[in-house]
Amino acid sequence: MKNDIELNKNIEDYLNYLQYERKLSKNTYASYRYNLIKISEFFKDEDLIKLNEDDIRTFLYNSKESSKTNAHYLTVLKSFYNYMLDLNRISINPCENIKSPKLDKTLPKFLTEEEMDKLLNMRLQKPIDYRNKAMLELLYATGMRISELLNLELSNINREDASVKVMGKGKKERIIPMSDITIKYLDLYINEYRNYILKTKQSEYLFVNYNGGRMSRQGFFKILKQLCDDACIKKEISPHILRHSFATHLLNNGADLRIIQELLGHENISTTEIYSHISNEKIKKDYEKHPHYYE
Repeated sequence: MKNDIELNKNIEDYLNYLQYERKLSKNTYASYRYNLIKISEFFKDEDLIKLNEDDIRTFLYNSKESSKTNAHYLTVLKSFYNYMLDLNRISINPCENIKSPKLDKTLPKFLTEEEMDKLLNMRLQKPIDYRNKAMLELLYATGMRISELLNLELSNINREDASVKVMGKGKKERIIPMSDITIKYLDLYINEYRNYILKTKQSEYLFVNYNGGRMSRQGFFKILKQLCDDACIKKEISPHILRHSFATHLLNNGADLRIIQELLGHENISTTEIYSHISNEKIKKDYEKHPHYYE
């Protein structure tokens, strides 16, 4: 993938529009840019405004990507061409008659409560162990996104109210309660080990690395992978799986779906309803253990 390539004027103008006018988040902007570069490379850097409907259908057919990825390609292209229409650089959006691919419905992966216990039962010896323990406890106790966790500042923790202030998608703020055990390990990390990791450096971020900067997504993923290996957890793992585990365990233990929606920061309840499908799957599997289930 070419990262610092010289993009043509139409793509550059569109990306500037996304960045400065629509003010997309850094990750969303990067995703749109990445997709446009991939599409441009497929057409050997031909100007995208010269493409027609058949060209785009050919690209989607040959992309060899998942239906979800192809749907995102189409979303990016439709937005790009609508912007070109606004600038009068094209007379028709070539994606207008192309329907989005039907998405495969897959249930989110999660760890069982037993697996979460094993993951959280880590050895605490070095200062970074206490940092890692605090990060995991906070993620599992709140269900926040990894980007939300890594952007937390010390001032976001309210020790008296046992809550954390999170800035979510679309810069929407929410307050999430914390458990006693989460507060315990946050206190240990902040009061006894954080300054040791920072040494003489200063940072407003809650979770820091040895360079005094904010913990990175890549850094956290490596930590999580190693901790899963140490706990002999063989499942595929990612920070988002901890978020799924949080929501699934809450629902399985009787929490209201609307409350889970608020805690996760979902704008639409339909996004949260996926966890009810997981719960139903669990009910079915548990019912299959009935002694008269099988003949």
